[in-house]
Amino acid sequence: MLATAPPRLRLGVGRRTRIVATIGPASSSPEQLAALVDAGMDVARLGFAHGSPEDHLACVRRVRHAAERAGRVVGVLADLPGPKVRAGAFVRPVTLVEGGALRLVAGDLPSHERTVAVDYPDLLADIEAGDRVALGDGAVVLRVEEIRADSAMTVVVNGGALQGRPGVHLPSGRLGVSAPTAADLVLLEGCLAAGVDMVAISFVRRGSDVARLRAAAQAVVGDDADLPLLVAKIETPVAIEHLDEIVEEADAVMVARGDLGTECPLEDVPHLQKRIVRACMLRARPVITATQMLESMTHSATPTRAEASDVANAVLDGTDAVMLSGETAVGHDPAGAVRTMARIAERAEREADDLHWAHLLDERAGSGITEAITHAAWRAARDTGATAILCCTWSGNTVRALSRFRPTAHLVGLSPNPCTVRRLALCWGAEAMALGEHTSAEAMVDAAVDAARDAGYVAAGDVAVVLAGGPHQRDSVTDVLRLVHVH
Repeated sequence: MLATAPPRLRLGVGRRTRIVATIGPASSSPEQLAALVDAGMDVARLGFAHGSPEDHLACVRRVRHAAERAGRVVGVLADLPGPKVRAGAFVRPVTLVEGGALRLVAGDLPSHERTVAVDYPDLLADIEAGDRVALGDGAVVLRVEEIRADSAMTVVVNGGALQGRPGVHLPSGRLGVSAPTAADLVLLEGCLAAGVDMVAISFVRRGSDVARLRAAAQAVVGDDADLPLLVAKIETPVAIEHLDEIVEEADAVMVARGDLGTECPLEDVPHLQKRIVRACMLRARPVITATQMLESMTHSATPTRAEASDVANAVLDGTDAVMLSGETAVGHDPAGAVRTMARIAERAEREADDLHWAHLLDERAGSGITEAITHAAWRAARDTGATAILCCTWSGNTVRALSRFRPTAHLVGLSPNPCTVRRLALCWGAEAMALGEHTSAEAMVDAAVDAARDAGYVAAGDVAVVLAGGPHQRDSVTDVLRLVHVH
């Protein structure tokens, strides 16, 4: 059952930036999921790099149940692991000391304090003397000194503790593996069967990587309208080089700052974040800013001042969504982390310059029908003081195109497609409702106004801007714009 309860958002108040929360051992129970939904989670992220696929897919049903009980629309994002290179399991925890020597070998072998095995068979062919290799979350850094016949000799530049099977970050530009992997494609079939709303692709390097996953999903689903949103994770210098083509091919983008900060100079990451957000805004692609946003809340009841500033600045940059990782997956108070992020984001939105994006889009946006009519709808809503912009949509594309103007009016997406309703959970400021199919654009407009009035988005005497397309074609272009006085 789709949510049609009175909206959380009211004109001038409420949060419009989306919150993505990672589900893990601390948050996967029905009780914790209900608490996350109540706290304001808009999208539940399932990280397939950790845990079992069966557990993640079973969690989809629990998220759906929690959202339905709360009368909320909550999307589900499946994050595929991609070509993640890992170290062989450490026999026991070790601490590497700066200046120490360490040997790297290829293979699925145990690791210890003098030798780290790397489960990448072409390791010695794809790295060179002078390369930097990071382990774990990037805190431990090695410099390659010499390539031998059976190993690579390195020196520890930054030391630290290692245990388990930490990730190994090799120079991505020379790696012979690409996304999606064969394992990703197997996981994709399970995700599609479970009905996830979005699928994230790790370590994307070119737009063709996204195209391959889309083709694989189309082969399973058939109808493009039932495809999940494909979210390209930008986390390597190669992806930055091909940013425009990746954004063009993807449905949404994630600024994955963890791996991005491992391969790029740390001082570049804030500027790359702004560049990625802007590229997505220009193309009407929702963008998620991720990694360590409230990291200290994994163990602490409150974030640091720097973390609060980080979240606020992401909102001011124009991000559609901010993401929590370990804070909700393994943290001591997942719902508390969501509530804290919600407060910071809502406060930051009061300082945002809404007209900044509209002026930028005036100069740089495309000239297609969707771009033109959504710009006209935003302008009409602003000039008339409209209470709401109602978008009748099958795919959700019109809502996403309008969202980038950051309208102050309610932005409501109405769709007969339940998949679209849930996918709009990632779109800045968009509330989503179910709306049946109609035989004419006129009937569709009237039904949209009635539904919005019943849900409390508009009231008698308000002005609503309504966008619609041809009622008989699911892929029709939105070409109807009406200003309606609500009775």
